[in-house]
Amino acid sequence: MFGKIMYIGESEAHVENLIKDANAADLMNVNVIFEDSRGCILGEVQEINSDVIKIRFLGEYINGKYVNGVLRKPLLSSKIRMITKNELTELVGTYSASSFVLGESAIYKGFNIYPSINSLFSNHLAIFGNSGSGKSCGVARIVQNLFSSMYQVQYNANIFIFDAFGEYKNAFGKLNEINSNYSYKFITSNPHDENDNLLKIPVCLLTLDDMALLLQANNHAQLPIIENMIKLAKIFSTNTEEAKDYKNHLIAKALLAVLFSNETISSKKNEIFTIIEVCNTPEFNFDTVIPGLGYTRTFSECFEIDSNGNFGESVLITNYILSKLNDNLDSIKAPDYANYSIKDLASSLEFTLISEGFLHNQNLHDDAVILRVRLNGIINSRLNDYFSDELINIPDYIKSLIDNNGKKAQIININLEDVDDIYAKVFVKIFSRILFDYAKSSEKRASMPFHLFLEEAHRYVIENDDKKLLGYNIFERIAKEGRKFGVILDLITQRPTELSSNVLSQCSNFLIFKINHPADLEYIEKMVPNISSDVLEKQKSLQAGTCVAFGKMMKIPMIVKMELPNPEPQSSNAHVFDKWMIQWKTN
Repeated sequence: MFGKIMYIGESEAHVENLIKDANAADLMNVNVIFEDSRGCILGEVQEINSDVIKIRFLGEYINGKYVNGVLRKPLLSSKIRMITKNELTELVGTYSASSFVLGESAIYKGFNIYPSINSLFSNHLAIFGNSGSGKSCGVARIVQNLFSSMYQVQYNANIFIFDAFGEYKNAFGKLNEINSNYSYKFITSNPHDENDNLLKIPVCLLTLDDMALLLQANNHAQLPIIENMIKLAKIFSTNTEEAKDYKNHLIAKALLAVLFSNETISSKKNEIFTIIEVCNTPEFNFDTVIPGLGYTRTFSECFEIDSNGNFGESVLITNYILSKLNDNLDSIKAPDYANYSIKDLASSLEFTLISEGFLHNQNLHDDAVILRVRLNGIINSRLNDYFSDELINIPDYIKSLIDNNGKKAQIININLEDVDDIYAKVFVKIFSRILFDYAKSSEKRASMPFHLFLEEAHRYVIENDDKKLLGYNIFERIAKEGRKFGVILDLITQRPTELSSNVLSQCSNFLIFKINHPADLEYIEKMVPNISSDVLEKQKSLQAGTCVAFGKMMKIPMIVKMELPNPEPQSSNAHVFDKWMIQWKTN
């Protein structure tokens, strides 16, 4: 089969081809051993000519254990043979409590590939492939195999799947049939079944950064507006006498600023009435009764303009406004936890706009109006249904996410198919930030790992203005620090070129299904660490459901053929023919 070694280079050897029939093609991608007195070096057949077989060096066996990389080259006198069963088993692994079935080797029939659970699920994973190449089925098969372990129950798993099109409900909906201890939870923006849970995000957990993303803030001047809006919402939510007095104090300061401005009387009146229209209390509204000496006037009557062009009751209204001022309230502190809604934020935004520093500042006013329009857009749309005014802390909220009618859910499928991309991206970031903050604050590091499967990851994990505006991007932060705290990203996409390069560079494991776009291939070659042109060439001829697997989970890159998941995700193409066809009745 193999003749003498004719050439040894830095990374490959040329061997005389003694096979002169068509069976030589069966050697493609097969692993061979260069054996001599110093040990065994592993190679892979990468090209077969009529006279020469080219074999690429991969690594060596030391005391029966495979070590990646080659420090020494084989001798010209080395014996070349096929890899043995034991040597191959060292590469593909064995089935045990600490491993799981990834799939079958496409080269070695009858040999399954058993990666270590830690080597795969303790590192960030990227899954690439064209539409229809088998990505979703591959993900479903991996998770089903993981939970079908014959050795143990993965009870404490916390797999969050951010499902762009509701594909995985069918694949995992019967998880409890594998084991009664398992539970699957479906959280969706559009519930249909009785076990579906409506997507709900507590407003009290939204940080300044979350609100900035939600309102699509695009400059730093908008951040103080949002920060003050949240502060006022927290203060007003207490509904104490101090909070009520603070509202009146803010209105009084705004009214005085207008009264003593250089505007015309009619302009002052219009501005004062605008303030009262959007920010009012029992003490400040159009019908509030203002007591005078022996008479009363309503608030609106105090601003009637007399024949001299002045407010008829300027002294009365000024004294009344001054009586509501309390400078001590300017130092009021917002509570750490408060119960308020999106509508409460809109109300507090109006008070922010009349606050000192914002009133009569045209630039800030323009920035604030944009935020107001977007916030009201959320309130007046279905998005408002996805936010709750429940008062809850992060640990309790996470407990509520993984609780499924009293049972612990191992898979939490969050379906965002009815949410526009611009908001779906923010929702995923909010959930990711909450999980990451919880993991970081845990007393025992990585005691509760979270896996974030991002289907259509190019919708979320992209280069944007987050770092410019906030100083960080949550996915980049998780990519760089998440492994230490047990927060792992699993990116699934058909467009790797659109992914953040900083996030992709932190991925340690890769499953590449068939992908053809030249830009994607070029990007993968540049961005994926330790990928070779040989790996890229392999994936070009892959069948659906077959991928090239490499990274920390694999001793060497291997072509893996995965079984179809059972049940399958709803990711197949529409059956057009079935919908077109009708049966004609003939006589």
